[in-house]
Amino acid sequence: MDDFVLRALLGGVGVAAVAGPLGCFIVWQKLAYFGDTLSHSSLLGVALGLMFGIFPSLSILLVCLFMASVLTLLQKFRTIANDTLLGILAHSLLAIGLLLLSHVHGLRLDLLSYLLGDILAIATTDLYWIYIGATLTMIALYHYWNGFVALCVHPDLAEVQGVPVHYLRFLLTLLLAAVIAIGMKLIGALLMTSLLLIPAASARQFAKTPAQMAVIAGIIGGLAVIAGVYFSLQYDTPTGPSIVTMASLGFLISLGYALKVKSS
Repeated sequence: MDDFVLRALLGGVGVAAVAGPLGCFIVWQKLAYFGDTLSHSSLLGVALGLMFGIFPSLSILLVCLFMASVLTLLQKFRTIANDTLLGILAHSLLAIGLLLLSHVHGLRLDLLSYLLGDILAIATTDLYWIYIGATLTMIALYHYWNGFVALCVHPDLAEVQGVPVHYLRFLLTLLLAAVIAIGMKLIGALLMTSLLLIPAASARQFAKTPAQMAVIAGIIGGLAVIAGVYFSLQYDTPTGPSIVTMASLGFLISLGYALKVKSS
């Protein structure tokens, strides 16, 4: 196996292993647009990083964390419906990021790699970022798991029981921002949310408990990465979309399983 393929598989599986469990919280809270908004803001991070000479992964992380903080603050005022607010921000940030990128000299030919990802171009340095970030995220999920689940099930009841709801909501937002920033190079700004949502939605058909759903989502995401990279190498297709396509096929299989169980 070539080194670049091995790095792609290691990086993709590392991101998928943590994106799956985090995606469960997006599914449980019905916040698909929230993931899109953070994902699209990552493109703005790329543009600012290239314009000011900042390491792209760091600039993406900083912008995503900033936008996560802004979103959390704006949602408290409730002057506009959440889905409307998130939709406006998602597309506005994407447009601003594209405008800025168009003025960065020599970047026009590489624009698709930021939109659709370039997992085969992962370097050893990227693997360090991915696994350090994934490890820290897993530790946070393990430590605050019960609080995160309580936040999704009934936030008002959780607050009455003494769960620090606002703190956990903000922490969960930061974790999502970090994973999106780390995984953008794999799947791209346009498709990163799919790696959060699709494996989690697939796992929901097989799991009986929240913990089972999180574990199964990580496994399904990892399998989608492996199958997508293989498909891309065999048929010379874009790797990011290939991974998402494999994840979508997995979702169809999970639906077929759910229908079979329901009818039996």
